[in-house]
Amino acid sequence: MAIDLVQFIENTSVLADEFIAHRLGLVPLISHNVDEFKYTRDCTCAEYCKECSVEFTLHVKCTEPGTRVVYSTELISSNKDVVPVSEGDDSRGIILLKLRKGQEINVHCVAKKGVAKEHAKWSPCAAVAFEYDPHNKLRHLDYWYEKDIKEEWPPTKNADEEPEDDPGAPFDYKAEPTVFYFNVETVGSLDPQAVVIKATRVLQEKLGALQLALDEDQNRDNNANMDEGEPWV
Repeated sequence: MAIDLVQFIENTSVLADEFIAHRLGLVPLISHNVDEFKYTRDCTCAEYCKECSVEFTLHVKCTEPGTRVVYSTELISSNKDVVPVSEGDDSRGIILLKLRKGQEINVHCVAKKGVAKEHAKWSPCAAVAFEYDPHNKLRHLDYWYEKDIKEEWPPTKNADEEPEDDPGAPFDYKAEPTVFYFNVETVGSLDPQAVVIKATRVLQEKLGALQLALDEDQNRDNNANMDEGEPWV
């Protein structure tokens, strides 16, 4: 989930509406129950409803001398399960903007379900890395070093999962990688385990849809051959 619509009721800060709206859209929201929501394209509502979106309000006015910092945790959600990500109970979240005495910000936001292919704000991941063959048995890497390759290129922690390479063993030029190590770091909207499971499920669904399309195309060709009196291929 990510904020997709922002309506400005009052903004007397030094920041433009577009700038604040962009910052609001990038605020990570806890989305553990994201499967309970529909995509906007699949919902029957005219614009947004509780089945496909979550509403947020933010109303802050600086009434004292000095600077009033507005944080993401001050966004009030209509759904207790979808709130801005924070590092703990004492964390105030991300700084959205700063107000001086007399300045005010009053906005109404709508968060919707989406995918990162459409916009990066819907990506639950901050970084994803993978590694295979930590001991370089396949010799896919040609390390540059000055004196000692082991000191200048220490193995990663994934090397503990596999036995070390025997320098005297013959090289298998037909060998291929069979084990891959993934490191998934999220922004807090979803757990890393949930991201991997959901991504795998989506990949399976896409592969299944591709297989069905290929089967339908094959059946269509077979039926065409039968109509022409030719044997099935």
